[in-house]
Amino acid sequence: MLDSPVITDEHVEVLLSDLLEHYGYDFTGYSRASLKRRISRLYALDKALSFAEFRYKVIDDQVYFKRFVEQITVNVTEMFRDPSFFRTLREEVLPKLGTYPFIRIWLAGCSTGEEAYSISILLKELNLLHKSLIYATDLNPAVLEKAAQGMFAMGQMKQYSENYILAGGTKDFSSYYTANYSLAKFDEELKSKLIFSTHNLVSDHSFNEFQLILCRNVLIYFDRALQHNVLDLFDSSLDELGYLALGTKETVDFSRIAKRYKRLPGEKIWRKLG
Repeated sequence: MLDSPVITDEHVEVLLSDLLEHYGYDFTGYSRASLKRRISRLYALDKALSFAEFRYKVIDDQVYFKRFVEQITVNVTEMFRDPSFFRTLREEVLPKLGTYPFIRIWLAGCSTGEEAYSISILLKELNLLHKSLIYATDLNPAVLEKAAQGMFAMGQMKQYSENYILAGGTKDFSSYYTANYSLAKFDEELKSKLIFSTHNLVSDHSFNEFQLILCRNVLIYFDRALQHNVLDLFDSSLDELGYLALGTKETVDFSRIAKRYKRLPGEKIWRKLG
């Protein structure tokens, strides 16, 4: 029995070039090891007969292209993930922003929306939702469609409820959704202040001024040069005294913007100096 052909480093470069040329999706700053692993997995999963056939499908088949982007972008998320982080947002960050007449929040790399709804719940409980807007962006249109529906698996609700309590929640978590067979549908009020839209951190520009920017567990998939560029983008999009929140393995320490930020104790949240 012949071994199926494997994805080589050259194959990865060819595909990245195709994505940029045909679709305008720039993945060239992404970590090659991570991309190669994900592309190889998809290649094996879909049993392509050859790399040429695989490449042809990515370029010429719109449906398959969507699947390809879904598979190579990372969509691991849950509501109130890292509860201590959300507790800090609840107790320290959002009350300070509550003194503003209006709060604009950018959630970059929002995936299927769990984090966006978590923030919406925090704002509602702090009586700040009415004067807030959350811009939740991702480069993957398929995950944004799912996020906009506000429906998540009922099987996840026990874990999400535990996270919510650990993050300082005091209400009955089930009061925020209605059970619909195997799905939990979250309230329209929570969705009313969420704007889901595509945005590519690699190639798109700043589109507003924000008081809080969250981009958690996205930068780890970028190479160092792209991390610098994205942090510059956040810096230019963030108001003075605004907050920048990153993932547990991410930092601004090495970056060009580091001197303008002071980290909050405990969490990966930095405040921009005035």
